[in-house]
Amino acid sequence: MTGWLGPEEWAAVALSLRVAFWATLCTLPLGILTAHALARWRFPGKHLLNGIVHLPLILPPVVTGYLLLMTFGTRAPVGAALQELGIFLAFRWTGAALAAGIMAFPLMVRAIRLSIEAVDPRLEQAAATLGAPRAWVWATITLPLILPGILAGAILAFAKAMGEFGATITFVSNIPGQTQTLPSAIYAFLQVPGGESAALRLVAVSVAVAMAALILSEVLARRIAARVGGA
Repeated sequence: MTGWLGPEEWAAVALSLRVAFWATLCTLPLGILTAHALARWRFPGKHLLNGIVHLPLILPPVVTGYLLLMTFGTRAPVGAALQELGIFLAFRWTGAALAAGIMAFPLMVRAIRLSIEAVDPRLEQAAATLGAPRAWVWATITLPLILPGILAGAILAFAKAMGEFGATITFVSNIPGQTQTLPSAIYAFLQVPGGESAALRLVAVSVAVAMAALILSEVLARRIAARVGGA
């Protein structure tokens, strides 16, 4: 791939992989907890939480990026407080990971929530009546059944994070080698004469990653249905 892609193109792909990996890894625990709360718990404000979770899918990505900039920017109160702790987000790759994670979070939660809702609650209740602690029931019964859904959600989130553009470029700009992810690089190449060939190569990489993610998530979704149906 290094021979097919130029140094700048390869840097954009590598940064996108890095951003998508950390965005997925850091949001996965919260995604599992949120999906479980929406699928199993009853509490005031549940519909509000569901709306907030899916808000990034409804809002224009640029709006999400602007809100992040107003919250975590260098002059914003939260951003300034984090900088005192040595955490820098605005105009850094870490900010790109944050923006990508927020945009991918709804897809992750939805996939995991559907897998949790497919598990028969009577299985969990039966284990609880035998005296098993709630945490043990979740770890030994619920988690193995929803594991394919967790993997599918993580894969979809990773693919979404790889392709995130609007929120990322608004929050961290488009700095080559620092915040220029794959979609930002495609946009940049299309703005200069003769950049179409480089943009086309990056488009091919994007399509390959997206197709691989869709195929893999479909395979895992079928495994969910077969596993739950055979339980």
